[in-house]
Amino acid sequence: MLSQKIPILRDRAEMFSQARQFFKERHVCEVDCPILSAAASIDSNIELIPAQPHSGTRYMHSSPEYSMKRLLAAGMGNIFQLSHVFRNGEQGQRHNPEFTMAEWYRLGFSFLQMVEETVQFIQLFLGNLPTQSLSYRELFQHYMSFDYLTISLEDLLKLLDIWKIERYPAIETEGKDALLNLILGTVIEPQLGTEGLFVLTHYPASQAALSKTCLRGEESVGERFEIYYKGIELANGYHELTDAAEQRTRLMQANADRLKNDKPALPIDENFLHALGQGMPDCAGVAVGFDRLMMLRHHQKQISAVIPFAWEEA
Repeated sequence: MLSQKIPILRDRAEMFSQARQFFKERHVCEVDCPILSAAASIDSNIELIPAQPHSGTRYMHSSPEYSMKRLLAAGMGNIFQLSHVFRNGEQGQRHNPEFTMAEWYRLGFSFLQMVEETVQFIQLFLGNLPTQSLSYRELFQHYMSFDYLTISLEDLLKLLDIWKIERYPAIETEGKDALLNLILGTVIEPQLGTEGLFVLTHYPASQAALSKTCLRGEESVGERFEIYYKGIELANGYHELTDAAEQRTRLMQANADRLKNDKPALPIDENFLHALGQGMPDCAGVAVGFDRLMMLRHHQKQISAVIPFAWEEA
C-alpha cells in the first residue's frame, strides 16, 4: 500500500536535504547534467535504455559521469549530482531500472581520501558503523584461499563445480575476470559487511574501469574501491583516469567485449574524450546508490519499499 510508504518517503526527502548539507559543508557544488545524451556511457555489463526523439537515438544515462567530467575539465571544481539513472533489464529486490544515485568528484583527493569521505557519507544514513578493508587480492586469499594472480582458468572452472555455482552460457569464453567476479558475487559478497562497512580496494588492472592504475609490488592494480554493508554493494569509486588516449582504448575494448557477447556496440562520447584531451584535473570520484542506503536505513528487503513507484507501478 502506497500509504504505508509515506513515513519512509518523508524520511527520503529529509535525507536528500541532509545529503545536500553534507556537500555544502565541504564546498562541493551541485550540478544538474542532462539525463539524455547522443552518445553512451559504455560498459560491457550495463545495458542502456534508448529513446527515439525526432533528432535520432539518445540514451538515458546510467550515470552522469561523462557530463560531470566535461564540467571538471572546464574548471567547475568540486561537484556532485543527485540524479535519476537508468539501466535496462536490472529489476529485482535491490534493482529498479530507474533509480537514484549520488555521484561526486573531489579535486586533488587521493584514493584513500575518497574512501574516507564516502564512508562518512554512508554513515550519514546508517550511523557510525565500524569499517574493515581488504584489497581484491587479499579478499580472495582470505575467503577462497587462492591467489587470483596465479590460479589458472581451469582451476577456477573446477571451483565453480565445487561451490555448485551455476555457469551462464558465455562464462567459459569470457575469461578469468568473469570467473573471478562470478565467484565474488555468489560466494564472497554475501559475507561482506556483516558487522560494519566493508571496503574492497585495488582491483586488478584488467578491472580498472575508469580508474588510474599503479603497481603494488608485482601486481598491477586499478585505484578503485567498492563499499558493502550486509552483503549489499553501496558505492563504486575511483582515482579517476585523466588520459584521453587510454580512456578511448578502454571504451573500444568495452565495445569489443560487448560484440563478443552478442551485445550491440555503443557510440563513443567524443565530447567526453575531447574534454579529457583538453585536460581534466587530478581527482577522485564515486557513485553511491541512494535507494540502497534507504533500504538499509529502514531495514527493507525490497527497493520498491523506499521509492514512490517501482517500475511496474510507474
